[in-house]
Amino acid sequence: MRKLTRTWLHLPIKWKLTLWSSLLLFLLFAAYNAVQYVYVEQWMIKREKTGVQQTMRAALNYFLENEFAFKGADLAPIRGFLERVNGQNQGIRVLDANGSVIVSVSNGLSGGWGETPGSSAGGEIAGTWQRSDNLLIMRSPLTIFEFTGTIEIVRNTEDFAELIAAFSRVMLLCGLGAVFLSGFGGWMLARQVLKPLQSMSDTIRKIKRKGLHERVPLGGNQDEIYTLMSMFNKMMDQVERSFLQQKQFVEDASHELRTPVAIIEGHLAMLRRWGKNDPAILEESLDASIHELARLKGLVQELLALSRAEAALPEGERPAADPAETIRQIVRNSAVVFPAFRFEAVTDKVTGVAVGIPEQQLEQILHILIDNSVKYSPDRKSVRVTGTVRDGQVCIQVSDQGAGIPASELPRVLDRFYRVDKARSGEQGGHGLGLAIAKRLIERYDGTIKIDSVEHEGTTVTVLLPAVPPNNGK
Repeated sequence: MRKLTRTWLHLPIKWKLTLWSSLLLFLLFAAYNAVQYVYVEQWMIKREKTGVQQTMRAALNYFLENEFAFKGADLAPIRGFLERVNGQNQGIRVLDANGSVIVSVSNGLSGGWGETPGSSAGGEIAGTWQRSDNLLIMRSPLTIFEFTGTIEIVRNTEDFAELIAAFSRVMLLCGLGAVFLSGFGGWMLARQVLKPLQSMSDTIRKIKRKGLHERVPLGGNQDEIYTLMSMFNKMMDQVERSFLQQKQFVEDASHELRTPVAIIEGHLAMLRRWGKNDPAILEESLDASIHELARLKGLVQELLALSRAEAALPEGERPAADPAETIRQIVRNSAVVFPAFRFEAVTDKVTGVAVGIPEQQLEQILHILIDNSVKYSPDRKSVRVTGTVRDGQVCIQVSDQGAGIPASELPRVLDRFYRVDKARSGEQGGHGLGLAIAKRLIERYDGTIKIDSVEHEGTTVTVLLPAVPPNNGK
């Protein structure tokens, strides 16, 4: 039994489905045939009994109407009547109280049929039934004046038995055919059901060998298997995209880290060789190394901020911030830090409205956007921050009249380490992580960010965040 169980557990799903579906179809067919067999058999027996009952009823009525004494001259008309009402493969006889045969007629029955009955009481037309040796026997008591006896009708059921046997053979052959057809049908069904899963398995093997670009071919049936395969392809798209982004991130981070490390290494090597004895060279090398270390520190801090921004938000109640007050505070602070710029805050339409993001995170986003506007507005030094409500969302726009962004560069400005003007960004100390951090923070709180820009005219960054009740999180 254990060996059989182990064998079953190690069978492929295709064969398990084949066996189970075959067994189910066979059992259904067998149950149907069994019900049909029993019904046909009972129907045919009932039909035979009905014919015998009709003959018995006709004989009894005839004997009672004519009041026969079953002697002498009465026997000839009795025999003639019984021969007329007697059917094929049937015999009728009348016995006296001692069981002796008085009259007997037969049509297709051999002699010696039936058994000598004992005395019967009562006068039921239905009489008593007996089935023996393919004979259907009905006996009924007969009493007329001083005569007491029994009428016996015997029907040969060999034809019925042969028909039932032939029917059984046909059912057996059909059952064997059903086993074969159900097995074949179960195999085809299992093959059709598992074909998409096999295709998915093959695709996974190809992904393991060739890479993440392989996908499961989709069929035309819009069923649950199609949905599963489509979701698998979408998941692989996301995995491949994340892998490429991670690869690009590592390459960009390595490039950004290599430059300050190389500068520091060069200055230290120079000092080790001969510069440590020259105060001017020593001072220059130390200043350059400190400057590059500050760049490294800033880059590491931005990478940590980006990692935190990409982390999943814990489940629970979302905090809320006052966008109007936050915008005004950030604008006031920026005016102090960048006195050469003119800042304008328009917050009338978001007064009394709360936004579903912590105040610290909203401040960080605004700092990044305003810092970019300041960096890339060398001539027209004007920055405008506007807050409105749009379709249940708080809309914050940061606009400048700076250098703008070329249309070809817009799709990539939100990528990590991407800078439109790398030379100028390097001079200004940027690493290309600010907008990427802002984007991750906004998306973390179910928001969106959009950048519209015209080169040499200015840029407008639009941030949409969900509005929440003002007391949420307070």
